[in-house]
Amino acid sequence: MEEISIFETSQIKHLHFIGIGGISMSGLAQIMLDSNYTVSGSDIKKSDITEKLEKKGIKVYISHSEDNVKEADLVVYTAAVKENNPELLKAKQLKIPTIERSVLLGELSKNYDLNIAVSGTHGKTTTTSMIATILLEASFDPTIHIGGELNLIDGTTKMGGNKYFVTEACEYNEGFVKLDPYIGLILNIENEHPDFFQNIEEIKNTFIKFALQISKNGYLIACIDDYNTASILKELPCNVITYGIKSKNADWTASNIKFNDKGCASFNLVKNNTMITNINLNVPGLHNVSNSLAAISAADVLGCDVEYIKQGLLKFSGANRRLEIKGVINDIKVIDDYAHHPSEIKVTLNAARNFCDSTIWCVFQPHTYSRTKAFLDDFSESFSDADITIVSDIYAAREQDPGDIHSSTLSNKINLVGNKSTYISDFASIVKYLQHNVSPGDVIITMGAGDIYNVGEMFLNNKTN
Repeated sequence: MEEISIFETSQIKHLHFIGIGGISMSGLAQIMLDSNYTVSGSDIKKSDITEKLEKKGIKVYISHSEDNVKEADLVVYTAAVKENNPELLKAKQLKIPTIERSVLLGELSKNYDLNIAVSGTHGKTTTTSMIATILLEASFDPTIHIGGELNLIDGTTKMGGNKYFVTEACEYNEGFVKLDPYIGLILNIENEHPDFFQNIEEIKNTFIKFALQISKNGYLIACIDDYNTASILKELPCNVITYGIKSKNADWTASNIKFNDKGCASFNLVKNNTMITNINLNVPGLHNVSNSLAAISAADVLGCDVEYIKQGLLKFSGANRRLEIKGVINDIKVIDDYAHHPSEIKVTLNAARNFCDSTIWCVFQPHTYSRTKAFLDDFSESFSDADITIVSDIYAAREQDPGDIHSSTLSNKINLVGNKSTYISDFASIVKYLQHNVSPGDVIITMGAGDIYNVGEMFLNNKTN
């Protein structure tokens, strides 16, 4: 497929996004709309995201059809889109230029003086949101592209000035090597995306490629608590700033960490063994202390005053779908979280357990067949902080059912390791089960990267269909 630099030609006025309902694609579509391009897109089903885009004036087609691209000057697609997609085939036939999502993001980033790109297997959305909130608090006027909704900007993106561009940087399909950041962050490196990466060494090499994209006068900010991240630093020629909670030889660290009754931390911020100030967070969990150190390190490189850093972090109450409180009904609290990897599930449930003494019902939707199969044993041991785990059917996303993995297998394995679990296939049945079994004071946490959040909304609205 022909690749084109959108900003090198004035011929392009209308962009069409295949898979516009994805978080990153919808954000890029919004940025291009705000940049005065005509934007359309398609997806296989309606969602809250597609409805929001339509309200902003973007034409969204539900289903993929060759007719959808006929008026486009450029077609944007994701790595998950197959070569035989009818819209891609029609674009090729009509000689309409095409561009992959990560390439468009890379091209877009070149319009800004300083790019801040946040990578890592976990924590990208929260850390990117923290950085964005700090820079907004300091009136740096950043342009923002986040992989989750941030209430402060009423969405996933915000157009700002031309100096600062803050974005998530995803390793899938090596997409983040298209970026040329001034500040690149690596939060952690773990086995993930088994449908693309063969092993951890492949993943580490991809992160090395990302770090090598950092500009010569730029900075890599890395968590040296994470073994895999620390192991690649010696191979990198760029300036490196380290942070960590366990690693006291890190440039930035935290001491005297305390948690309030909501599970949110306060701590002494330490730089090069010197206490700088006290930080108070408004998001729960020890993992968010680590995320905040990453955000602080980036803000400090950009020259942000420590008072703005403190106020920004205090103002930040979390991105959507990150331990997000959805509501309370009959004294039953409903929380939603995006966690879909074993490590994410562990830290999320641990954070919830720290502020919750009552029964926790985790409603988990596995995300993709390949991930569920590859990490089955790890998944089974990730739910120890939940009292009961309900496992729904697997969310296929970009995959077809291979027939060799099923949610009931995961549920059985959770029981085998000594935790309670049950498999319930559909959302309506899950809601009915919860209505008959959950007691006042209990907490329900819906968890997964698919559409499991609908269970919480159905429960709160007393709906079973």
